[in-house]
Amino acid sequence: MKPFIVPVFIPHAGCPHQCAFCNQKSISGQGSEQVSLQAVREQIDRFLAFPHHKRQKLQISFYGGNFLGLPRETICSLLDVACGFIQQGQVEGIRFSTRPDTISDATLQLIREYPVHTVEIGVQSMDDRVLTKCRRGHTARDTEMAVRLLKATPYEIGLQMMMGLPGDSATATRMTARRIADFTPDFVRIYPALVLKGSPMAAWFASGKFMPLALDEAVHRVKSLYLFFRKKGIPVIRMGLQASDALNSENAVLAGPYHPAFGHLVLSSIWLDRAVELLAAEKISGQTAVFRVRPQNISRLRGQQNHNIRKLMQMFPLNAVEVKPDEKMGGEDMRLE
Repeated sequence: MKPFIVPVFIPHAGCPHQCAFCNQKSISGQGSEQVSLQAVREQIDRFLAFPHHKRQKLQISFYGGNFLGLPRETICSLLDVACGFIQQGQVEGIRFSTRPDTISDATLQLIREYPVHTVEIGVQSMDDRVLTKCRRGHTARDTEMAVRLLKATPYEIGLQMMMGLPGDSATATRMTARRIADFTPDFVRIYPALVLKGSPMAAWFASGKFMPLALDEAVHRVKSLYLFFRKKGIPVIRMGLQASDALNSENAVLAGPYHPAFGHLVLSSIWLDRAVELLAAEKISGQTAVFRVRPQNISRLRGQQNHNIRKLMQMFPLNAVEVKPDEKMGGEDMRLE
């Protein structure tokens, strides 16, 4: 059962410096790097007030900063706040994201007695040239060592990668994906690089030193990554940044492949490819093509604003394309009539 995440944003907190692609204020809408325990409690209370499925597991998640890079006292204070909600029976576990170079025997010993369920690592790239250009301050070797240490713990491990960064290429992205898959994480997140207002990359973009990927190209590359990880049996739980009022505000994203439903675009592209294969095999001409799928998959097959329907009509001599729900269909099955 997919957990219901109660996000607590701690923008830039614990970060030793600002990475080239980062401006957490643009992503979270919060500007302070100071961690206020009272503000954390209020964030959690606010999200717990949202309706959620009673069978879902609730997890408090610390995002937006470098959790294990915080002072030891702050780490323990934040975990203590989260534990208060767990003791009250409102939440079941804790998760956080952190840099690979903050995972050590000492930091893992610090959190060992807390009910931490998931640790996510901001890998971004396994190419040291890309990491250097992006001012990450760590190497691919640091990621290897971090994963090795986590493998000796009971924690679920998530790895986050970013593609389209300065110095990145399709070849380097595939290499990063292969090395991440070799780590056999429990899940992966894939983020296309965006030019955020106030980030170092914003200045590079303004001067012409960096050009982000176009939306279509980013969708194409992330689709390949999604299918690769799926073939390896590794779930991809997010593609693209979570849409927010801060990101959708004017000038928050200066350039790059941002779309509030980026993951939907990727999945729709995959369903379009499957529909094309079925129509090409049947060689239907001058008829109405009827596809049957589970109700949950109708929007994916139709595409954003019926993009896939229009595309199929352009590619094949059809009178019409219909998508009909069928509860008896398997999870991702598709049938052409």
